[in-house]
Amino acid sequence: MRIALLSSFYPLRGGISQFNASMLEGLGKCHIVKAFSFSRQYPDFLFPGKTQYVTPEDEATPVEADAILDTINPITWVRTARAIRAWKPDLLVMKYWMSWFAPSLGYVARHCGCRSVVVLDNVIPHEAHWFDKPLTRYFLEGCDGFVSMSESVEKDLMRLREDAPHILLPHPLYTHFGPRMGREEAAATLGVDPARKTLLFFGLIREYKGLDILLEAFRGLPEDYQLIIAGEPYGSFEKYQKIIDSLPGKDRVYVFPDYIRDSEVKKFFCAADVAVLPYRSATQSGISSIAYHFDVPMIVTDVGGLKGTIGERGTGIVAAVPEPETIRAEILRFFADASLRENCLLAIGREKKRLGWDTFCNHLTEFAATL
Repeated sequence: MRIALLSSFYPLRGGISQFNASMLEGLGKCHIVKAFSFSRQYPDFLFPGKTQYVTPEDEATPVEADAILDTINPITWVRTARAIRAWKPDLLVMKYWMSWFAPSLGYVARHCGCRSVVVLDNVIPHEAHWFDKPLTRYFLEGCDGFVSMSESVEKDLMRLREDAPHILLPHPLYTHFGPRMGREEAAATLGVDPARKTLLFFGLIREYKGLDILLEAFRGLPEDYQLIIAGEPYGSFEKYQKIIDSLPGKDRVYVFPDYIRDSEVKKFFCAADVAVLPYRSATQSGISSIAYHFDVPMIVTDVGGLKGTIGERGTGIVAAVPEPETIRAEILRFFADASLRENCLLAIGREKKRLGWDTFCNHLTEFAATL
C-alpha cells in the first residue's frame, strides 16, 4: 500500500512530531510511505513556547518530509492536495489535535484523491473555544475513518459525528529515548538527592496539566520528598514560581524550565520513583508512553482516558479529583505500600509487550482496508 502521512515532522519539534516519526517508521516496514509536513504550523504570535523548531541542542533525528502546507495560506492547501494526488497514494493518514488545523487539513482530506484516516489526539482541545466544535465538525465530515487512543476521545468523536467509522487503539510506546541509566548516575547529573523519594512532573507546562495542584500537594509532604519539574512553560512560569517560593521545602523543588531534548529525557525518568500527572483535563497522555519505557509508575487524576489507560491497567494509581489533598494522599499511599510499586512494575512489563508500533500500524492499515 502507498501511504501519505500529513502532519508535523522534523524540523518541527515536540511530542506530535515524535509520534509521527515513529508511525512513519512503523508503517514503512510493510508499505511505501511518504511524509508531508507543514511549511508553517502556527503563526509565531499564536505559539506560546520558545520555538516550534528543533535546535542543534535538541539532537533530533532528521526525517525527510515535503514541508508544503501553510495553515494560514489557502493556496498551499490546494498545492498540498495536488502534491498528494500526484504521488497517487492508496491512503492518507493525518494527525489531529486542535481546531486550528481543521480548515487546512479538512480541505486536503476532501481533495486528496484517496481514503483518509485520522489519528485523533483530541477532538476538542483541552483549552476549548466556542469555534472548536463547528471547525472540528467540518474536518470530521471530510474524513473517512478515525483512530482514537482513549475512550474519552472516542466519545467526543461520537458526539460530533455519530456515523464515523472508527477504531480504538492505545497510544504506542516511545522507544527512541535510549536505555535506562542508573538512578545514582541520573540523580547526580540533575543535582538531586538519590536517597529522597522523588516525584517527577514532565512535559510542556500548561494550565490544564495542573502543576499548581502538584505544588500545593507537595507543600504538605515530609522532608524526605523531592520534586523534579522538567518541561517548557507555555506562557509565564511566574505563578508557579510564586508557589515554589512560598513552600517550606522550596529547596527540594528542582525546576528545569526548558524543552527537554531526546537524549536528556532518560535522566529525569531514571532519577524518579513516580511520575505525577495532576491533570485538570486529559484524553490520553504521551508522558505515560515514556514512563512505560523507563519503568516508572504513575499517579494520575481521574480525568479523560487516564483512569482507563493507566489505573485500570495497573501501571499507576488514580486520584479521584485534581485537588492537592487528594494528590498528596495518593503520593503518600504509593510510598507507604511497597507492593503497589511492584504491582505497577509488573503491569508496565505487560504493557510494554502489548503497545508496540508494529501492532499499532498493522491495526491502523487493517482498519483502513475496511473503509
